Amino acid sequence: MESMAIQKKEQRNKELRERILQLKKEKNAIILAHYYQRPEIQEIADFLGDSFGLAQKAKTTDADVIVFCGVHFMGESAKILNMEKTVLIPDERAGCPMADMVNVDGLKKLKKEYPNATVVAYINTSADVKAETDICCTSSNARYVIESVDQKEIIWVPDKNLGNWVSQFTDKKFIIWEGYCNTHDQLTVEDVQRLKAEHPEAEFVVHPECRPEVVALGDYVGSTTGIIKYCRESNKKQFIVGTEEGVGYQLRKESPDKEFYFASKYLVCPNMKVNNLKKVVDCLETMQPQIYVPEEVADKARASLERMLLVEAK
Repeated sequence: MESMAIQKKEQRNKELRERILQLKKEKNAIILAHYYQRPEIQEIADFLGDSFGLAQKAKTTDADVIVFCGVHFMGESAKILNMEKTVLIPDERAGCPMADMVNVDGLKKLKKEYPNATVVAYINTSADVKAETDICCTSSNARYVIESVDQKEIIWVPDKNLGNWVSQFTDKKFIIWEGYCNTHDQLTVEDVQRLKAEHPEAEFVVHPECRPEVVALGDYVGSTTGIIKYCRESNKKQFIVGTEEGVGYQLRKESPDKEFYFASKYLVCPNMKVNNLKKVVDCLETMQPQIYVPEEVADKARASLERMLLVEAK
């Protein structure tokens, strides 16, 4: 019975994948997907990446339609960089609690308190917040963005954990907003130590959105793309992973001879998991839900995103 159910699901997914290929050709569409998406979404993506790589790809694509399999702020960033294109998100409920933790009024108040500070916003923010920002960053390039800023004071929004990590590499003063990622912030020192005891030969690779005391245990600290690359190139065969479990698909694909142990069963972002193949088909057939950003907001927000894209990693 279970075997039959699996076969039906596989057949249905095959049909959906074939329909997606047909619709992509008809609409001149590209599918961008984040590493935290379901495996079946990652499999059909034209480009798979973290926030920085996806922003770069959105900026340079010649497709008429961008289907963004991620969360809402990512779709907004793609739209801001391509106002003439149609940007679709398979499920508009795919939000980001961290992005919702910072608001424009609060940011404006901070800017008045620190008039000489440069506002650096993690890309995990709304278009309205980006419009009040001097330059954006991602976990891939945050250190280099900070180095590119001349001012000695930084207003950092919204992730306090990433902000605390980045602040260690500079003598600039950080004014840090008290936001965090609901998923990464759940990981504890005890979670990591338990797995270290079970797998003493394993290295701990961790995303800087985790708590400072957890990040301090890392053998490697970096973005999702950085973690995948580090594990692929490392001579080690076992890794304890401190980031969202969706990255496991790519880790095992690129390093099939290695073992990966996720540091906690709670490292699952429910917002990233709302998209599925059926919703991708539906959004391409109906051209809904679309991402809209007002022109005046987009013009301001675009400047902060484009400044970020000009910063080169060293």
